[in-house]
Amino acid sequence: MTAHHMHLVSDATGETVNSVARACLVQFAGVEPIEHAWTLIRTKGQMIKVLQGIEANPGAVLFTIVNDELRTVLVEGCRKLGVPCVPVLDPVIHTLAAYYQVEIRGRPGLQHALDAEYYHRIDAMNYVLTHDDGQCGAELNQADVVLVGVSRTSKTPTCIYLANRGIKAANVPIVPGCPLPDELLNLTRPLVVGLTKEPARLVQVRRNRLRMISQGGEETDYTDLESVREEVAMARRLCGKYEWPVIDVTRRSIEETAATIMTYYTRHTEA
Repeated sequence: MTAHHMHLVSDATGETVNSVARACLVQFAGVEPIEHAWTLIRTKGQMIKVLQGIEANPGAVLFTIVNDELRTVLVEGCRKLGVPCVPVLDPVIHTLAAYYQVEIRGRPGLQHALDAEYYHRIDAMNYVLTHDDGQCGAELNQADVVLVGVSRTSKTPTCIYLANRGIKAANVPIVPGCPLPDELLNLTRPLVVGLTKEPARLVQVRRNRLRMISQGGEETDYTDLESVREEVAMARRLCGKYEWPVIDVTRRSIEETAATIMTYYTRHTEA
């Protein structure tokens, strides 16, 4: 098989160009190029090394470089090598610049500046880590979002993703036979969202989890399909009782679940 190469060049962390590349590649079945990440490229010397790497492994180039001189070196170098070179942010930046009638600043890494928004995200992450799995219940009212659900419905990773968007998120497990904490039932500020999953898939995830921690022994209610069905139904009834929206995460990625929660949260704050 012919090896396909793709070079992702950025003057910052490379997160943006990497996300764009992945969003595009999923549209092509069977195409999985070897990725070469070139990050924090901010000098001409560094860019020359990038071009040497592209020459050694020719392939498509996607870049997010804002410095005009470096862009010229990269684009001209790719032209000579005969490889496509795509500035992934240019259409958006130039369209917005024309619409807002402002000058493009051309400074790399501005999205990662240590500004108030950055520290707000750090604060949100600290909150998530100290309010995971029902901890510090007395402080639940400080949350923006509280996720509830039975075990293994992706509450924790969803909270962490939300924290990266600046959302203070806590999560509280719904456990059979255990009443919900009073702090949760008396919330006045946060949006409460229930997460659920198809029982058969939930059993599979739980069994895999137990095997990972070397506890895959006898069958218990935790992994018994009928018990799990009742557990999921009980959790749905609780969410219905308190009028909490429920999201089925069975076929959703963490990103998709978080996007839905953020839509609910926007409506909640505007109500």
